[in-house]
Amino acid sequence: MDTKKLVLFIIFSTSLLFLWEEWQKEQQRPLVQSPGLTQGLKNDSSSALFQNETPVPGEKLTASTQPIKGLPSQGDGKPFIGNKLESGEKILIKTDIIIAEIDTAGGDLRRLELLLHPDKTDKNKAFALLQNQSGRINVAQSGLIGGGLPDHKTRYTTVSEAYNLAAGQDKVEVRLQAPEVEGIQVTKIYTFHRGSYIIDVGFEINNQGSIAIQPFSYFQVLRDSEPPVGSVFMVPTYTGGAIYTEQEKFSKIEFPSLDKDKATYPKNSDNGWIAMLEHYFLTAWLPKDKTPREYYAKHLGENQYSVGVILPTGTIESGSSSSVSVPLYAGPQEQSKLASLAKGLDLTVDYGWLTVIGAPLFWLLSFFHSWVGNWGVAIILLTMLVKLAFFPLSAAGYRSMAKLRVVTPKLQRLREQHGGDRQRMNQAMMEFYKTEKINPMGGCLPILVQIPVFISLYWVLLASVELRYAPFTLWIQDLSSPDPYYVLPIIMGISMFIQSKLNPVSTDPIQAKVMQIMPIAFSVFFFFFPAGLVLYSLVNNTLSIAQQWQITRMYEGAAASPSTKK
Repeated sequence: MDTKKLVLFIIFSTSLLFLWEEWQKEQQRPLVQSPGLTQGLKNDSSSALFQNETPVPGEKLTASTQPIKGLPSQGDGKPFIGNKLESGEKILIKTDIIIAEIDTAGGDLRRLELLLHPDKTDKNKAFALLQNQSGRINVAQSGLIGGGLPDHKTRYTTVSEAYNLAAGQDKVEVRLQAPEVEGIQVTKIYTFHRGSYIIDVGFEINNQGSIAIQPFSYFQVLRDSEPPVGSVFMVPTYTGGAIYTEQEKFSKIEFPSLDKDKATYPKNSDNGWIAMLEHYFLTAWLPKDKTPREYYAKHLGENQYSVGVILPTGTIESGSSSSVSVPLYAGPQEQSKLASLAKGLDLTVDYGWLTVIGAPLFWLLSFFHSWVGNWGVAIILLTMLVKLAFFPLSAAGYRSMAKLRVVTPKLQRLREQHGGDRQRMNQAMMEFYKTEKINPMGGCLPILVQIPVFISLYWVLLASVELRYAPFTLWIQDLSSPDPYYVLPIIMGISMFIQSKLNPVSTDPIQAKVMQIMPIAFSVFFFFFPAGLVLYSLVNNTLSIAQQWQITRMYEGAAASPSTKK
């Protein structure tokens, strides 16, 4: 029994150490200063497109290293310039679920408030996924590549500074006009849809010049590396780039890798998407499949990073027009909807290395929620189901612990007899276990098996935006945040204390004291865990206490019965 308790203590302590180390790694990532804001991809010699001279209209754009004909490789140039954004006139757009702000300087989408998702620090305000204020930057940019064509530095004009999605309308369209250059007229168009976080961003190109042109379009997200606000005692979720192609599947583009210019990701494809991820939310460009494109990701200096995609618009003859459009998803990581928007987009919900367990757990949790309509009750039902699944295994472990509890006085006498000779004491105890047919490690297996489930559920509760500001009852109005009054953690500590009393008392005085302190020590950690996770742990502990108490009572009753005495 002493060995079992020690093993359990090591397991849990190691888990906490693992969480702490991951947090330290995230907080201490190196920041590499760029020698200049406009360096971009200066050291990338693979490009013929983005060098010091920009191709002029009518010039055919090629690059010797490009794997897709007509599509340029990355290099220096306008999409990769990072600096303080200029300001122009603000265009305000309101729909039923978002408030957006477009700046005529570059035609950037500079701010996007999600009306259905309150801010984490002030629930009376809408959460701003895209923003450019107070030293923070997270904006969506787009433009055309070619001499004189508009990019994210161009000054646009518009006929109105406010657009509202009126009753009965399914969409609202914002048209920005770029200055005409050599007979080429370009209109940048944003289309916002009712009840959707999809925003169509595109260009209409009307070539009234004297020669044919072959421009390229780019769509990118410019962001700093600061993660969202969260508790320092919780493992921070991923903040950074991500990409998906059918060939390479889902992969992350981490900021530290971009700092060191060591990021690896598929650059050329005819499918997939590229995104910026943060806790609960994402911003992703979703080009249509079967269209050649080139993905890029860069550290631009001064804590600015960009991820984006370059698309060809085809040859536009003189007197002809063409258009290009790419959907932008900027919203919550709602798992039931992401997969329908683009293949692999649901993989942006990060359950860590235990996704194979976490994904089914969330499916079950969602099923229970659709039944009862309360995420807290759904967590209770899920806990009961998991406990039922592990019932035979747990019963075996509790039977082993009950046997040890019954023979603890005999073990204590063995310790007293051989206390001066530890080797003889251990040998005598092993012989005693063999005689009594007791496995001293029998109670460990149920704990070991349930640890992956516990960790998986931790990530489910931490990563699922559906639980953000999800109420349970009374004072618990956000299952994704710690209990504001620490009621659940305190009750959890009491349950751990009760459970410790059902366990056999360690014959080692030091270990016995450690086990007495553990309920208090671990309760402190639960103060900073999401209320949903503490609720799961509390229900699990309560069911475990009931099961262990019943089994212990049966064995102790049998041991005290005259018919069982020798």
